[in-house]
Amino acid sequence: MSSMALKLLKPLGFPEKLNMASLIKALVVPMSGILIFLFIWNIGARNIHTSLGEFPGPAQVYEQSKNLLSEHNRERQKEAAFYQRQDDRNAKKLAKNPDAEIKIRGYTGKATFIDQIGTSLVTVLAGFFAASLIAIPAGIIIGLNKTLYSAFNPVIQLFKPVSPLAWLPLVTMVVSAVYVSDDPMFAKSFVTSLITVSLCCLWPTLLNTAVGVSTISADLNNVSKVLRLSWLTHVIKIVIPSAIPMIFTGLRLSLGIAWMVLIAAEMLAQNPGLGKFVWDEFQNGSSNSLGRIMVAVIVIGLIGFMLDRIMLMLQKKVSWDKSQELR
Repeated sequence: MSSMALKLLKPLGFPEKLNMASLIKALVVPMSGILIFLFIWNIGARNIHTSLGEFPGPAQVYEQSKNLLSEHNRERQKEAAFYQRQDDRNAKKLAKNPDAEIKIRGYTGKATFIDQIGTSLVTVLAGFFAASLIAIPAGIIIGLNKTLYSAFNPVIQLFKPVSPLAWLPLVTMVVSAVYVSDDPMFAKSFVTSLITVSLCCLWPTLLNTAVGVSTISADLNNVSKVLRLSWLTHVIKIVIPSAIPMIFTGLRLSLGIAWMVLIAAEMLAQNPGLGKFVWDEFQNGSSNSLGRIMVAVIVIGLIGFMLDRIMLMLQKKVSWDKSQELR
């Protein structure tokens, strides 16, 4: 198999050297599982009848995915035509009067399925990075100090299992009261979703970082003392490299939780994104709604999988122990 193909397959968990046996294991077995799933799904869907009609099978979902893509392309064409009309109108106005004041109005067409995907991805990554910026430094500090760990562990355990559905009303009220501006940099819906995601996904990273830091080998700590490293140098040279595997375990868990939390928050608060798309289709109640919702479900799963694979690639890149098998 070509080196280019190997590079494409490696992030998905395939071995670097593929012979026939490993190729069967790496490709044929997973594909067999997918085909079996599609067969069971197709048979099951035919026997499920809802108030909106028959439950969508793979063929119906594929058809709706094409429809959603076509809707997105039509909307982009409308947007391009909208701006072109403005440009033509402004050009005529400037031709008559070079000093004329021209205005460019933003396109206000409805967000498409592809637009909702982009909105959700931006929001989840922003919330995840915000949570990581808090959780990793806090986890390092707590992990290095047993007293702090004992003091904050009950608080962490208290808030860790709280559902996003419980946080969302509180966050919405606080954002509405505090985030007041005539010309806000970010929409309130974005800020609300970001904070909700951050509050729910920072705990795995915080805990795993603290545990990883607290379990550093005594020999490494002794070397640091012998070399009389400063606190910051000790953290950078000893603590972080040693705790990298646990930190990334927490980050992968946090990113998965962030993605799930975001979809639920968007559905409940009706904030722009995939969650809102699912809820709008459910409320729409057309004959195509179930198929479109199923497309969204599959896309949500695929995006979650790809986000995890990206984190795995980063973990393999920065991990000092290259012999460790990571999945």
